[in-house]
Amino acid sequence: MKLSIITPTYNRANMLGNLYNSIVRNLEQNTQLQQTMQVQWLIIDDGSCDNTEEVVKQYIDENKLEIQYHKQENQGKMSAINHVVQYAIGDLIVECDSDDIFSDTAFEVIKNAYEEHPNAEKRFYGICFLKYDIKGNNMGHCFRKKETTMFDLYFKEGENGEKAIVFYTDIRKQFEHELVNHEKFITEARMYHKMDENYKIVCYNIPIMICEYQKEGYTKNILEQFEKNPYGYYKYFQEILAKNMHGTKFKKRIYAIKHYILFENLTNQFDNTSINGFVNKLLHLLLFLPGKYKTKKLFDTKMKNDFN
Repeated sequence: MKLSIITPTYNRANMLGNLYNSIVRNLEQNTQLQQTMQVQWLIIDDGSCDNTEEVVKQYIDENKLEIQYHKQENQGKMSAINHVVQYAIGDLIVECDSDDIFSDTAFEVIKNAYEEHPNAEKRFYGICFLKYDIKGNNMGHCFRKKETTMFDLYFKEGENGEKAIVFYTDIRKQFEHELVNHEKFITEARMYHKMDENYKIVCYNIPIMICEYQKEGYTKNILEQFEKNPYGYYKYFQEILAKNMHGTKFKKRIYAIKHYILFENLTNQFDNTSINGFVNKLLHLLLFLPGKYKTKKLFDTKMKNDFN
C-alpha cells in the first residue's frame, strides 16, 4: 500500500525537520514496513518568505523517501490543501501540519487498520485515530463507537478534542474545502460533514500524531479567524442548523445557534428560514438580540486590546 502525506506550510522551515524525522523514523525502524508500504510526502508552501524551499531540497537530496515540493502565492491553508491533493497517488491520504509529528508506530498502525478493512472505501471515507500532545495526553476522548460520522462524534457523542483522519484517496479527491467570498480559511469540519452524508469513519483508539498545542493566544487567534472569515463560518453553521439534529446534545445545539448568530451579525445577515426544527427556530429568535449585543461587545473589546 502507499500513503500520501499532505503538509501545508507557511514560514515553518525551522519546524519541518521534526516532521521529516518522524516520517523517516517510521520507515527506518521497521524493515518489514519498508517492503510493504511506500510513502509520498507532498509539501505545499503557501507563499513562505523564509528558507522553506532550501530546507525541503535538503530532504529531497537525502533520498530517504519520495518528496514533492509545491509552492503557491499566499492564499491560505485550505486553498493550499485543495491545490496539492490532486498530486496524491497513495491508497490513503493523511494531512499533517508542519508543526506536528507522527508517533513512532503511526505507519504500522495505519497499515494494519487499512488491511483490516479491505474495500472499506465503499462504506467509509476515512480511518480516524487519536492525537496526543507532547506530554502524552490524549487531546480528546477515546472513541465510544467503532463506526460513526464526524458530525455525530462531535454533536451527539460529546467529543470536543482533536482527531487524526486518514482518508481513502478515491473519496477524498471528490471533495474540497469550499471557500467563500474570497476568504482564506474555513473549518475542516464543513467538508467532513458533507462526506458524512454518504460515508462513515471507522475509529481506532490509538494515537498516530503528536501535536504541540499552544493554549496561549488561542482566544485572540480564533477571534481573528472569525473576523477575517465570517462568510465561510456563516455557511458552516447554517448547514449545521439545516440538518435533522435529532439526538444532538442540547449544549451542542446551543453552541451551533450562538455561533450562527455571531456570524449573522458579522456578515449583517438574518435567516431563520433555513433553520430546521421549531425548537431551533425558537431558540434562534430568543437568542438573536442578546447574541447581537454580545458580538458587538466581544469585538469592541478585541479592537481595544489590539491597539493597546
